[in-house]
Amino acid sequence: MTAPARVDARRNRELVLRTAAKMFAESGTDVTLGRIARRAGVGAGTVYRHFPSKEFLLEAVLADHVDQLVTSAGQWATRAAPGDALFGFLLQVIETSAGRQHVCDALTADTSWPHAMLTAAAQRFGEAMERLLRNAKRAGAIRGDVQADDLTALAMGGAAMRAAHRNQARGGQLVRLLLDGLRTEAVTEAGEFRDGRGHETRCGECGAPLSVRTTGRPPRYCGPTCRQRARRKRMAG
Repeated sequence: MTAPARVDARRNRELVLRTAAKMFAESGTDVTLGRIARRAGVGAGTVYRHFPSKEFLLEAVLADHVDQLVTSAGQWATRAAPGDALFGFLLQVIETSAGRQHVCDALTADTSWPHAMLTAAAQRFGEAMERLLRNAKRAGAIRGDVQADDLTALAMGGAAMRAAHRNQARGGQLVRLLLDGLRTEAVTEAGEFRDGRGHETRCGECGAPLSVRTTGRPPRYCGPTCRQRARRKRMAG
């Protein structure tokens, strides 16, 4: 295969993966490979060439998601203090994994799983979680009896809880209460997780993630509605 052909093949594979992830999230795992191919704008043969069956595609979608989280774990470790890095990463895992339970269920329903691709991704995720946890323990930011497997299980449960809650903001607040129980000191006042520069990463009113800005004044609220609501509260107080 020539270099341009390999580039095209990689691009098509990534396109199919992104499209499949969106369609599985929107419509569940009953979506056919043919529908995925049409929405991705590629031929059905292209999909089958990379993913011989839907099970292979499901595995690849989940493994790709896990590998993206592994990359994020490294970014958190370099840009934030150890405790903020761990708790910020856990929040990201929960937020981005909410709603993917149907993919996990489809995979675990097959007794021949796990396959090599997902197993390798899960191992990389576990190693990344272990590093963040070890750093947080050294900094005294988390209870000493917490293990990496505990955090993985907590993240899975948190994602399910967040996805099941009818109120997204309230679901996010409950997740934060869950995580606060892991800290070495009790949290008595609701606060925001911050990035390495001390900037808030979540809206001070509804708890939604804030867009990261590289220039200008860092945001405190996700939009004008929350900004006005916070202002009214201040005026009333």
